[in-house]
Amino acid sequence: MRVDTYIWYLRYYKSRSQATNACRQGHVRIDDQVIKPSREVFVRDKIKVRKNQVWRELMVLDFPKSRISAKLVNLYREDLTSKEAFKNASFQSLSKTPKRDEGSGRPTKKDRREIDEYHENQKTK
Repeated sequence: MRVDTYIWYLRYYKSRSQATNACRQGHVRIDDQVIKPSREVFVRDKIKVRKNQVWRELMVLDFPKSRISAKLVNLYREDLTSKEAFKNASFQSLSKTPKRDEGSGRPTKKDRREIDEYHENQKTK
């Protein structure tokens, strides 16, 4: 079975084209080697998939016949991802997102007018 099809069947990507692009960009590796989307996967292969800045490791146990539900994914792979990988991802997300008050959103029309008026007053002073 092709590696792009396999990771799509196991719901790592929403579409097969996304899985194919991930392979081409080097986000999918087998035994720490960058691979092509057409690379065949065998039982007991260790695959690394990078998604959302986390390298997820899995071992192939079996091959599904078609795309399966999320509940059945563990029948076909063994998850070898360490807990530290997810902790590091949470720290990365904190550093990228600017902090703002929840629910503040865009300024209203009235707020915008007040902001413009404030800036005009600052220019005249």
